[in-house]
Amino acid sequence: MENLIYLFGATVLLASLLASISIWAPRKLWVKGSAVVTASLLLVVGYASLADLLSKPKPVNLEWVKRNVPEATVLSASIEEGQGIYLWLQIAGIAGPRSYVMPWDQETAEQLQSALEDAETNGNGVRMIAPFEPSLDTREPKFYALPQPALPPKDRDHRGPMVYEHPGTEI
Repeated sequence: MENLIYLFGATVLLASLLASISIWAPRKLWVKGSAVVTASLLLVVGYASLADLLSKPKPVNLEWVKRNVPEATVLSASIEEGQGIYLWLQIAGIAGPRSYVMPWDQETAEQLQSALEDAETNGNGVRMIAPFEPSLDTREPKFYALPQPALPPKDRDHRGPMVYEHPGTEI
């Protein structure tokens, strides 16, 4: 959303450039006027389309800027059989999660479902390897559950031997 104003500013600049070229071109007045009206309509439609896109998940194959991100954390997922795999991803170094959609693939959906079940069992999250890489290699899973975290170290008094108590017995 922070880039919306810059994208719309670029659209305004380009529409203004096109309108000024058409105004100074040696054409009839009605042609020049229709060019200015068309440029104005372009601005309205451009803003409406950018604002509408804010609520829709972005296809992963259209993510060019972050194409080389090695991993992302899957915060949530929705699998729509035959339609797509909808993901809510947190990418390191980027503020706020992003919504993406992957094309439907049975094997990828099964990998994601398995990773989500493993993560729920272990109480951990799910990670996605190379989320925006257009790879056809299906040998390695794209999703995996994070390993169970290590238990915290036990506090031990180092002055004497460690004594274990069996439940129900007193020392």
